[in-house]
Amino acid sequence: MPSELLEAVELHKSFGEVHAVDGITLTIDEGEFVAIIGRSGSGKSTLLNLIAGLDRPDSGALRFRGGALHDKDEDALAIWRGEHIGMVFQAFHLLPTLDATDNAAVPLLPRQKLHECRRRARHRLEQVGLGERLRHRPAQLSGGEQQRVAIARALVGNPALVLADEPTGNLDAATGSEILRLFGQLREQTNTAMVIVTHDDDVAAAADRRVHVLDGRLVS
Repeated sequence: MPSELLEAVELHKSFGEVHAVDGITLTIDEGEFVAIIGRSGSGKSTLLNLIAGLDRPDSGALRFRGGALHDKDEDALAIWRGEHIGMVFQAFHLLPTLDATDNAAVPLLPRQKLHECRRRARHRLEQVGLGERLRHRPAQLSGGEQQRVAIARALVGNPALVLADEPTGNLDAATGSEILRLFGQLREQTNTAMVIVTHDDDVAAAADRRVHVLDGRLVS
């Protein structure tokens, strides 16, 4: 039986009169690939931000491997994210003056020596198929290659959970499909749990489980 990695219980988050997340309860197991689907404005990205500790719930509980997250302060949450979470976004958020290796190494820089950060970054870049692009800067890379750098960056710290918000949204259909296959391959290789937020049914179909969010609530 898979063990539970993260548990969200009755999460609520409002912005003014808008109930972005309205009583959502959700569990994610170790190594599981989950797609959170829903139309724009349904609350799925807010849910992802709550899971990542980037937003704080108005009420409800969030636990990681049994330990409470919802009552941690911002510094403690930042340390937790650095140790356990990798994040991938629709926009690649690469630093234009750094090459692929140093972009992928960024999450490790506060904690390890530069040569070790770069060694681990090169390993992840090779894993995502960019072994020949290690010294290329973002402007020298295609959109799909930039997203691969972002995925390498998310994995460089050996996280237990990768959270991806519309990771194929800025890519053409063929490149998006390649990135999706890559997520599946990496999950198999690393046993990292992955949660992808998407409005695309084809993207969601690659996951083990689909969670449908509508108006801030789980409907399936």
